[in-house]
Amino acid sequence: MRPDFVIAQISDFHIKAQGKLSYKKVDTLNALKKCIHTLNQLTPRPNLVVMTGDLTDFGTTEEYAVLKDVISELHMPWVAIPGNHDNPETFREAFSDESWLPPKSEFLSWSLSELPIHIVGLDSTVPFKPWGEICPKRMAWLDETLAQQPNKDTVVLLHHHPFQSGIAHMDKQNLRGIERLSKIIEKHKQTKLILCGHLHRFVTTQLAGATVCSAPGTSHQVAPDFRKNAPAHFNLEPAGMLLHHWYKNIGFTTHYLNIGHQGRTYPFYDENGLLID
Repeated sequence: MRPDFVIAQISDFHIKAQGKLSYKKVDTLNALKKCIHTLNQLTPRPNLVVMTGDLTDFGTTEEYAVLKDVISELHMPWVAIPGNHDNPETFREAFSDESWLPPKSEFLSWSLSELPIHIVGLDSTVPFKPWGEICPKRMAWLDETLAQQPNKDTVVLLHHHPFQSGIAHMDKQNLRGIERLSKIIEKHKQTKLILCGHLHRFVTTQLAGATVCSAPGTSHQVAPDFRKNAPAHFNLEPAGMLLHHWYKNIGFTTHYLNIGHQGRTYPFYDENGLLID
Protein backbone atom coordinates (compact mmCIF):
# COMPACT_ATOMS: atom_id res chain seq x y z
CA MET A 1 0.00 0.00 0.00
CA ARG A 2 1.43 3.34 -1.03
CA PRO A 3 1.47 6.11 1.58
CA ASP A 4 -0.73 9.13 1.00
CA PHE A 5 2.05 11.53 2.00
CA VAL A 6 5.78 11.07 2.62
CA ILE A 7 7.97 13.35 4.73
CA ALA A 8 11.74 12.96 4.56
CA GLN A 9 13.47 14.37 7.64
CA ILE A 10 17.12 15.40 7.50
CA SER A 11 18.95 17.30 10.19
CA ASP A 12 22.10 18.87 11.57
CA PHE A 13 24.15 19.49 8.43
CA HIS A 14 26.63 21.89 10.11
CA ILE A 15 27.65 23.27 6.73
CA LYS A 16 30.88 25.26 6.64
CA ALA A 17 32.27 27.58 3.99
CA GLN A 18 35.60 27.63 2.16
CA GLY A 19 35.98 23.86 2.26
CA LYS A 20 36.49 23.75 6.02
CA LEU A 21 35.87 20.55 7.98
CA SER A 22 33.50 20.60 10.95
CA TYR A 23 35.49 20.10 14.16
CA LYS A 24 38.52 19.77 11.83
CA LYS A 25 37.37 16.24 11.09
CA VAL A 26 34.01 16.03 9.28
CA ASP A 27 33.37 16.85 5.61
CA THR A 28 29.81 18.02 6.19
CA LEU A 29 29.44 19.50 2.71
CA ASN A 30 30.06 16.27 0.83
CA ALA A 31 27.93 14.43 3.39
CA LEU A 32 24.99 16.70 2.56
CA LYS A 33 25.58 16.23 -1.16
CA LYS A 34 25.33 12.45 -0.65
CA CYS A 35 22.15 13.00 1.34
CA ILE A 36 20.56 15.07 -1.44
CA HIS A 37 21.53 12.44 -4.00
CA THR A 38 19.97 9.71 -1.85
CA LEU A 39 16.75 11.71 -1.49
CA ASN A 40 16.50 12.27 -5.22
CA GLN A 41 16.74 8.51 -5.85
CA LEU A 42 13.92 7.53 -3.48
CA THR A 43 10.77 5.82 -4.74
CA PRO A 44 8.15 6.95 -4.02
CA ARG A 45 9.64 10.42 -3.98
CA PRO A 46 8.96 12.29 -0.72
CA ASN A 47 6.26 14.94 -0.95
CA LEU A 48 8.23 17.19 1.37
CA VAL A 49 11.69 17.34 2.94
CA VAL A 50 11.87 18.86 6.43
CA MET A 51 15.18 20.11 7.81
CA THR A 52 15.21 20.21 11.60
CA GLY A 53 17.94 22.68 12.44
CA ASP A 54 21.69 23.30 12.63
CA LEU A 55 21.76 23.80 8.90
CA THR A 56 25.07 25.67 9.25
CA ASP A 57 27.92 25.50 11.74
CA PHE A 58 28.26 29.17 12.66
CA GLY A 59 25.35 30.83 10.87
CA THR A 60 27.46 32.98 8.54
CA THR A 61 26.26 34.42 5.26
CA GLU A 62 28.91 32.40 3.45
CA GLU A 63 27.73 29.15 5.02
CA TYR A 64 24.12 29.80 4.02
CA ALA A 65 25.26 30.54 0.46
CA VAL A 66 26.99 27.15 0.31
CA LEU A 67 23.94 25.48 1.84
CA LYS A 68 21.50 27.02 -0.63
CA ASP A 69 23.67 25.95 -3.54
CA VAL A 70 23.55 22.32 -2.39
CA ILE A 71 19.84 22.12 -1.56
CA SER A 72 18.99 23.72 -4.90
CA GLU A 73 19.70 20.23 -6.28
CA LEU A 74 16.71 18.77 -4.40
CA HIS A 75 13.97 17.54 -6.72
CA MET A 76 11.19 18.11 -4.20
CA PRO A 77 9.82 20.87 -1.93
CA TRP A 78 11.54 21.54 1.37
CA VAL A 79 11.12 23.56 4.54
CA ALA A 80 13.46 24.29 7.44
CA ILE A 81 13.64 25.45 11.03
CA PRO A 82 16.71 26.91 12.75
CA GLY A 83 18.94 25.20 15.29
CA ASN A 84 21.22 26.59 17.96
CA HIS A 85 24.14 26.76 15.48
CA ASP A 86 22.09 28.89 13.08
CA ASN A 87 21.89 32.67 13.19
CA PRO A 88 18.30 34.02 13.14
CA GLU A 89 19.14 37.11 11.09
CA THR A 90 21.19 35.37 8.42
CA PHE A 91 18.72 32.46 8.37
CA ARG A 92 15.89 34.88 7.61
CA GLU A 93 17.96 36.72 5.02
CA ALA A 94 19.03 33.50 3.30
CA PHE A 95 15.49 32.14 3.03
CA SER A 96 13.58 35.40 2.56
CA ASP A 97 12.43 34.25 -0.87
CA GLU A 98 10.84 31.06 0.48
CA SER A 99 7.04 31.18 0.73
CA TRP A 100 6.89 29.14 3.95
CA LEU A 101 8.80 31.72 6.01
CA PRO A 102 6.69 34.69 7.17
CA PRO A 103 8.57 37.88 6.22
CA LYS A 104 7.96 39.96 9.34
CA SER A 105 7.38 37.49 12.15
CA GLU A 106 9.32 37.92 15.39
CA PHE A 107 10.35 34.27 15.41
CA LEU A 108 11.24 31.78 12.69
CA SER A 109 8.08 29.72 13.10
CA TRP A 110 5.66 28.88 10.30
CA SER A 111 2.72 26.66 9.35
CA LEU A 112 1.72 24.71 6.24
CA SER A 113 -2.03 24.16 6.30
CA GLU A 114 -2.80 23.47 2.64
CA LEU A 115 -1.37 19.93 2.61
CA PRO A 116 -3.27 16.71 3.45
CA ILE A 117 -1.60 16.95 6.85
CA HIS A 118 -0.84 20.05 8.93
CA ILE A 119 2.87 20.77 9.36
CA VAL A 120 4.02 23.31 11.93
CA GLY A 121 7.60 24.58 12.20
CA LEU A 122 8.32 25.83 15.73
CA ASP A 123 11.39 27.96 16.44
CA SER A 124 12.82 26.63 19.72
CA THR A 125 16.10 28.55 19.64
CA VAL A 126 17.40 30.95 22.29
CA PRO A 127 19.94 33.45 20.93
CA PHE A 128 23.53 32.44 21.69
CA LYS A 129 22.49 29.50 23.88
CA PRO A 130 22.82 25.77 23.13
CA TRP A 131 19.56 24.80 24.82
CA GLY A 132 16.07 25.50 23.57
CA GLU A 133 12.98 27.07 25.09
CA ILE A 134 9.53 28.02 23.87
CA CYS A 135 8.69 31.41 25.33
CA PRO A 136 5.09 32.41 26.21
CA LYS A 137 4.68 34.23 22.87
CA ARG A 138 5.70 31.17 20.88
CA MET A 139 3.64 28.88 23.08
CA ALA A 140 0.56 31.05 22.45
CA TRP A 141 1.32 31.03 18.72
CA LEU A 142 1.57 27.23 18.75
CA ASP A 143 -1.72 26.92 20.63
CA GLU A 144 -3.51 29.21 18.16
CA THR A 145 -1.94 27.56 15.12
CA LEU A 146 -2.88 24.05 16.19
CA ALA A 147 -6.42 25.21 16.96
CA GLN A 148 -6.87 26.28 13.34
CA GLN A 149 -6.68 22.70 12.01
CA PRO A 150 -8.34 20.47 14.63
CA ASN A 151 -9.32 17.72 12.20
CA LYS A 152 -6.01 17.23 10.38
CA ASP A 153 -3.26 14.91 11.51
CA THR A 154 -0.51 17.30 12.54
CA VAL A 155 3.29 17.22 12.63
CA VAL A 156 5.24 19.67 14.79
CA LEU A 157 8.91 20.34 14.02
CA LEU A 158 11.39 21.84 16.47
CA HIS A 159 15.15 21.61 16.81
CA HIS A 160 15.70 20.75 20.47
CA HIS A 161 14.63 17.35 21.75
CA PRO A 162 11.71 17.58 24.22
CA PHE A 163 12.79 14.58 26.30
CA GLN A 164 15.69 13.08 28.23
CA SER A 165 17.87 10.99 25.92
CA GLY A 166 20.21 9.55 28.54
CA ILE A 167 23.22 11.25 26.91
CA ALA A 168 24.19 13.63 29.70
CA HIS A 169 25.91 16.44 27.81
CA MET A 170 23.04 16.61 25.29
CA ASP A 171 20.36 16.58 27.97
CA LYS A 172 21.92 19.69 29.48
CA GLN A 173 20.99 21.48 26.25
CA ASN A 174 17.63 19.96 25.35
CA LEU A 175 14.30 21.80 25.35
CA ARG A 176 13.51 23.56 28.61
CA GLY A 177 9.91 23.75 29.78
CA ILE A 178 8.89 20.39 28.33
CA GLU A 179 5.85 20.25 30.60
CA ARG A 180 4.42 23.43 29.04
CA LEU A 181 4.79 21.98 25.55
CA SER A 182 3.23 18.75 26.76
CA LYS A 183 0.10 20.57 27.90
CA ILE A 184 -0.35 22.17 24.48
CA ILE A 185 0.14 18.87 22.66
CA GLU A 186 -2.27 17.10 24.99
CA LYS A 187 -4.87 19.80 24.32
CA HIS A 188 -4.55 19.36 20.54
CA LYS A 189 -4.85 15.62 20.15
CA GLN A 190 -4.59 15.79 16.36
CA THR A 191 -0.84 16.27 16.89
CA LYS A 192 0.46 12.82 16.02
CA LEU A 193 4.16 13.38 15.39
CA ILE A 194 6.85 15.66 16.83
CA LEU A 195 10.10 15.77 14.86
CA CYS A 196 13.35 17.21 16.19
CA GLY A 197 17.07 17.28 15.55
CA HIS A 198 19.96 18.38 17.79
CA LEU A 199 20.74 14.89 19.15
CA HIS A 200 22.43 13.56 16.00
CA ARG A 201 20.82 10.22 16.80
CA PHE A 202 17.59 8.41 15.95
CA VAL A 203 15.66 8.26 19.21
CA THR A 204 11.93 7.80 19.58
CA THR A 205 9.63 8.29 22.56
CA GLN A 206 6.20 9.71 23.46
CA LEU A 207 5.01 13.12 24.59
CA ALA A 208 1.38 13.67 25.58
CA GLY A 209 0.22 10.90 23.25
CA ALA A 210 2.29 12.05 20.26
CA THR A 211 5.23 10.10 18.87
CA VAL A 212 8.52 11.97 19.09
CA CYS A 213 11.40 11.22 16.70
CA SER A 214 14.84 12.79 16.70
CA ALA A 215 16.76 12.47 13.46
CA PRO A 216 20.31 11.24 12.95
CA GLY A 217 22.79 13.72 11.54
CA THR A 218 23.60 13.80 7.85
CA SER A 219 27.30 13.48 8.69
CA HIS A 220 28.59 12.91 12.24
CA GLN A 221 26.64 11.40 15.14
CA VAL A 222 26.72 12.07 18.88
CA ALA A 223 28.49 9.17 20.57
CA PRO A 224 25.97 6.90 22.38
CA ASP A 225 27.78 7.11 25.71
CA PHE A 226 25.31 6.89 28.59
CA ARG A 227 27.75 7.31 31.46
CA LYS A 228 26.96 10.14 33.86
CA ASN A 229 30.20 11.99 33.18
CA ALA A 230 30.64 10.96 29.55
CA PRO A 231 32.61 13.45 27.44
CA ALA A 232 30.95 15.43 24.68
CA HIS A 233 32.19 13.34 21.77
CA PHE A 234 30.95 12.46 18.29
CA ASN A 235 31.67 9.55 15.99
CA LEU A 236 31.52 8.76 12.29
CA GLU A 237 29.02 5.93 12.30
CA PRO A 238 26.83 5.85 9.16
CA ALA A 239 24.78 8.98 8.56
CA GLY A 240 21.03 8.70 8.15
CA MET A 241 17.63 10.23 7.55
CA LEU A 242 14.06 9.43 8.55
CA LEU A 243 11.12 8.73 6.25
CA HIS A 244 7.70 9.35 7.77
CA HIS A 245 4.93 7.69 5.76
CA TRP A 246 1.39 8.95 6.40
CA TYR A 247 -1.64 6.83 5.55
CA LYS A 248 -5.02 8.52 5.68
CA ASN A 249 -6.74 5.71 7.58
CA ILE A 250 -3.77 4.51 9.63
CA GLY A 251 -1.50 7.38 10.57
CA PHE A 252 2.29 7.50 10.53
CA THR A 253 5.00 4.90 10.19
CA THR A 254 8.66 5.90 10.41
CA HIS A 255 11.63 4.31 8.65
CA TYR A 256 15.33 4.87 9.30
CA LEU A 257 17.46 5.00 6.15
CA ASN A 258 21.24 5.10 5.85
CA ILE A 259 22.54 7.79 3.53
CA GLY A 260 24.56 6.73 0.52
CA HIS A 261 24.80 3.69 -1.68
CA GLN A 262 22.45 0.98 -0.43
CA GLY A 263 24.08 -1.80 -2.45
CA ARG A 264 22.37 -4.34 -4.64
CA THR A 265 19.40 -6.37 -3.44
CA TYR A 266 19.25 -10.17 -3.12
CA PRO A 267 16.25 -12.53 -3.31
CA PHE A 268 14.79 -14.46 -0.40
CA TYR A 269 13.12 -16.98 -2.74
CA ASP A 270 14.25 -18.99 -5.75
CA GLU A 271 12.56 -19.14 -9.17
CA ASN A 272 10.11 -21.73 -7.80
CA GLY A 273 8.98 -19.51 -4.96
CA LEU A 274 10.84 -21.55 -2.35
CA LEU A 275 12.89 -20.03 0.45
CA ILE A 276 16.54 -20.23 -0.55
CA ASP A 277 18.45 -22.73 1.60
